[in-house]
Amino acid sequence: MYKVFIVDDEPFIIEGLIDSIDWPAFGLEVVGSAENGEQALRRIGETPVDLLITDISMPRMNGLDLIRAARASRPDLKAIILSGFNEFDYLKEGMRLGIENYLLKPINVKELHDTLSNAVEKLNSVSADALLSPYDVQIMKDNTLYRWIGGRISEAEFNERAGLLNISLIDPYGVIALLRLPPAGSEAQEETFERVARAFEGSASAYPFRDMDGDIVIVAGLPSEEEAGKQALIGRVLPLLAQADPGEAARLSLGGVHPLRTAIASSYAEAKKAQEYFMIYPEREWIDYAETEPFKEANTSEFPIDWESCRKLLVARDKEGLAEAVEADLERLRRREGVAPSYLHEVAVELIVRFKMELKAIKHSDETEMFSQGFAQVNAASDYAELAKALRSVAERCVDSLVKDSRSPVVLQVLEEIQRHYADELSLKLLGARYHIHPVYLGQLFQKETGESFTEYINKYRIEQAKKLLKSSTLKVHDIARQAGYWETGYFYKQFKKYVGISPTEFKGLH
Repeated sequence: MYKVFIVDDEPFIIEGLIDSIDWPAFGLEVVGSAENGEQALRRIGETPVDLLITDISMPRMNGLDLIRAARASRPDLKAIILSGFNEFDYLKEGMRLGIENYLLKPINVKELHDTLSNAVEKLNSVSADALLSPYDVQIMKDNTLYRWIGGRISEAEFNERAGLLNISLIDPYGVIALLRLPPAGSEAQEETFERVARAFEGSASAYPFRDMDGDIVIVAGLPSEEEAGKQALIGRVLPLLAQADPGEAARLSLGGVHPLRTAIASSYAEAKKAQEYFMIYPEREWIDYAETEPFKEANTSEFPIDWESCRKLLVARDKEGLAEAVEADLERLRRREGVAPSYLHEVAVELIVRFKMELKAIKHSDETEMFSQGFAQVNAASDYAELAKALRSVAERCVDSLVKDSRSPVVLQVLEEIQRHYADELSLKLLGARYHIHPVYLGQLFQKETGESFTEYINKYRIEQAKKLLKSSTLKVHDIARQAGYWETGYFYKQFKKYVGISPTEFKGLH
């Protein structure tokens, strides 16, 4: 294995890197760490090192000086630099030294993985280049352009980096085209990006890169606001999609035309949002954001649902409050004079798109199946009641998704255990022993995260299963009690009446 040494004056960053990366998977082994350059140089002199990962700003000796000094004895040493945002001069000097990459904090794990893979490939080769490869340069372009369209880089820093990376964006207007690939595997995705990159190679006004979601983004400068420039861009991209296998073809979305240097972030956000409409129009080859703007018949430029209130209720994980707010807004809208059913449908579609994008922003994952079901229910709704029910279901599932993620792994395991084995003997003592946690603490944790005691929760769950059996089964009550997890029929009757209000026999007689 190749040897790695990590240097940073913040110990938690060193610990985080050591713990978060599967080093052996890359053929690497961390053999040491230090909190300043001088200390690192001493230890590197005692321990053979192949790859140095170092912070750039440290007391006593900065990262660049450390790399130079370490290479005096190990000229083939590979180096990765960690840095803050505003250290462009260091970046230029690092590129002269032949670093593997210049990673910005907080570190993007995928970018670090790519950099480590590339470094290992170089170490495996007989002769390694001292300068950045085209692949490394593309990673820097990805990072620079992504920060720029997100408004997270100053104009001065962007101009400096653009000059270094041969990026020329001087047109007064611009537009974002976005390609999203199906989950077809990294090889197919890399081939698509390379095809797009070749198509725009040498262009002085359009640059493809990959964002942190893995989407291919093309930022294109335009001489004017006229739609002809956007149509020309579409004409260049669509033939590239035709070259891909049917199962690997990307879907193209476009944002609006905006001032390039001051508002290109708006075009990027619009292109992202337009992608969500492929779930509604799966037959489409490309979608322009301008075509997704709803409510054209309503003569209003504002979304008629109080979205900000809905967003706050979602973030607060207020399931009932969110569902009620959605229903109330939809009911208020329905009572407006002149509102057509088609308009209510457009509002419902837009609301689901907003829920999807908000959930993705919070969780950084795309729960496509959940929202596809929501769109299907909205499209199938034949009246207002079904439409309201579909929207309420989407709102509730969004909150459930957030709540599930916020629970501790132990509580999630206990909940899954109840669902799978509710008819078996289950107790905090038994589960505590199984998951190596004190039963008293487990009970406190369970109540804190579910709002109910373990006993109350499992009784309610068992009674719900018993109700289903009483409705659909011809079994006798005492047999149903056992199937629901109650071996004493008297106790079952007591619990059933507590939660349902009538006895199991009376309940069965109603169905």
